[in-house]
Amino acid sequence: MKKLLLILLCSILLLTYCSKPNVTPTTTTTTTTTPHTYINHPDSVLTIIPDTNFEHVLINLGYDNHLNGSVYTASIDTVTSLAVGLESMWDGNNWIRYVVTDLTGIENFNALTYLDLNPLHPGMHPNQLTKLYLSRNTALTTLDCRQNQLTSLDLSQNSSLTTLNCRSNQLTNLDVSNNTNLGWLDCYSNQLTNLDVSNNTALTNLNCQYNQLTSLDVSSNTALTQLGCYNNQLTSLDVSNNTNLGWLYCYNNQLTSLDVSQNTALEYLNCYNNQLTSLDVSQNTALEYLNCFDNQLTSLDVSSNTALTRLFCKGNQLTSLDVSSNTALTQLGCYNNQLTSLDLSNNTALTNLNCQYNQLTSLDVSGATALEYLNCYNNQLTSLDLRNGNNNNLVNSDWRNNPNLYCINVDDFEYSYNNWFDIDAQMYFSEDCNGK
Repeated sequence: MKKLLLILLCSILLLTYCSKPNVTPTTTTTTTTTPHTYINHPDSVLTIIPDTNFEHVLINLGYDNHLNGSVYTASIDTVTSLAVGLESMWDGNNWIRYVVTDLTGIENFNALTYLDLNPLHPGMHPNQLTKLYLSRNTALTTLDCRQNQLTSLDLSQNSSLTTLNCRSNQLTNLDVSNNTNLGWLDCYSNQLTNLDVSNNTALTNLNCQYNQLTSLDVSSNTALTQLGCYNNQLTSLDVSNNTNLGWLYCYNNQLTSLDVSQNTALEYLNCYNNQLTSLDVSQNTALEYLNCFDNQLTSLDVSSNTALTRLFCKGNQLTSLDVSSNTALTQLGCYNNQLTSLDLSNNTALTNLNCQYNQLTSLDVSGATALEYLNCYNNQLTSLDLRNGNNNNLVNSDWRNNPNLYCINVDDFEYSYNNWFDIDAQMYFSEDCNGK
């Protein structure tokens, strides 16, 4: 029956085009100047589905029952949610996922609010869509089209969109000016050189990392709570209007300055590998994570950041570092600086310490009872106290290349002697290096 209807439909279309050559087919404007012509009319009994794998998906989901290149429009025009990337088949040995290359027919899913074209598991083969036309899917609120091969994406008619994930495509341009309801935008890993989000005042999450952006204006996005713009070519970034920001990852850019004084809600700040010469985090008292390594900092004041649990400031030009107020600190990476001293007496929660390649002459971690990893390689140590009462947990450590370090204070001589072999020739263990 469905085959007969399809033949009749094609015959009617052919007669119509032959008798009325001036009739213009239903079109929609894409981001290019050439309009896209849909082959499916919304009132057609049958919707043509040229992609066999797409029809397999519809059969698996119960919207179709026979593989013949079409589906009854009445079976799909009320569907509100569609996950194309999740369907697979068992070939007798392995699960084979249906890889869709053509989504023609999606235009007649006119009630669709949720469209997922992403594979369920990261290891699964992604779809291979190079084109995606959604101008007739005006009810869409969520679109996930990541991990395809899209070079363009026209969303000008999708004004209801609240969530858009188009990461890992080949987009060189993305116009979201009409998508004023957008709250979540992820365009990570494309080829964007420009991104205008000035109309997207509802945005709370913006991920535009791994592109080729040289500038980014988020001054209108006052609702932003998360901003990821790392691995671009940004030379400046103004976040002074983004007072709700709790998460800022702007590393691997070319920033020479960064003012976060207005971002008092900030909990996570990652600005490593820029060209910062100063960084003031005194107003960021909620900060739990700070990564500012590989910049040009000569000083760093974290005395106000009492909630800090992880601090990474390696590869700067620090000559001193005061972490006495950071009693919640569990991980500290301050290597490749010019530190001559490091007081850890208040950091009893510390589990990981990397302070190699400095100029430390003494190091006492006896108060760090939870310590699991210690690297103080290549300093100028003459004194090292490891007596934290829990040396059994200190399984990964390196204190080599300290030629003036002889005696190392430990909890138990026998344990250290039998388990810690990777030491310099002149070093030895003792439970009291000052004892007679």
